[in-house]
Amino acid sequence: MPGADYRWIENGHILLWLIKDACWSMEWKPGGLFMILPTVSVAFYILWRSRGHRSEFYHNIAVCCWILANSVWMAGEFFEREMRPVAAALFVTGIAVISFYYLRYFKKDKKAAEEPVRVPAQEKALVADEL
Repeated sequence: MPGADYRWIENGHILLWLIKDACWSMEWKPGGLFMILPTVSVAFYILWRSRGHRSEFYHNIAVCCWILANSVWMAGEFFEREMRPVAAALFVTGIAVISFYYLRYFKKDKKAAEEPVRVPAQEKALVADEL
């Protein structure tokens, strides 16, 4: 399973994100602002780790856009600045990236994942069975 070796990091990332958003909802500016760095950093670390698997990579780009948008929006509210247009642009970027993946690669990746993987020993056994 792609990403299984760093699944624990993804699960921990959810905790960081929840803490950041809880600080935001409670209007605790220092906590919310502090949590931007670890939350965004771990998102980009996960993105880097997923670079060898196209589906995971595109999805993680979208997640990074989402977290950045969420963080910009939160900071805008904390500092009473209208940052929703910037956040919206990041959300739309994430939607565009994931849409590109589904339009361009999803069918190909799904088909490749459904094909059985054969190793040389299996190849020999299959040839012998056919004779």
